[in-house]
Amino acid sequence: MRRLGELEAEIMDRLWAWQRPATVREIVDDINRGRRVAYTTVMTVADILHRKGWLRREKAGRAWLYEPVRGREEYTAGLMRDALGDSQDRPAALLRFVEAISDEDVEALDAALRTARGELDAGTGTARGGRA
Repeated sequence: MRRLGELEAEIMDRLWAWQRPATVREIVDDINRGRRVAYTTVMTVADILHRKGWLRREKAGRAWLYEPVRGREEYTAGLMRDALGDSQDRPAALLRFVEAISDEDVEALDAALRTARGELDAGTGTARGGRA
C-alpha cells in the first residue's frame, strides 16, 4: 500500500473525522482555515482518490459527495504490513517495535492478537479461561 500524499492525507483525515459524506467545497473551506489551496486542486485530488478506490462519490445536485471506502485503521494497518514486509528479519523488526511502544499499546496489541485468534469473550472483551 502506497502512503497517501500530503493533500490526499488531508482530505482523507477530514472525511474520516467527519464520518459523513462531504463536498469538495466543504473540504476546501476547511483546509483553507490553515493554508490556501485551490478548489480545482482539491477536486482533482478527490477524483484521484476516487479512482484509486479510497473514496466513493455520489452526485448531489451539481456537486459530488465524497466519503471514504476504507477506514483510517485499514490504511494504518496496510502501512504497517508494508513496513514489516520490507524487513529482512521480521521477528527482529517485531521485537524492536514492541520494545519501543508504550505499555498501553503492548496491552492493545496483546488484546488484538487474542481477538484475532478468537480467544476473547465477545461479550466482555476479556480472555477466555480467566486470562485478561
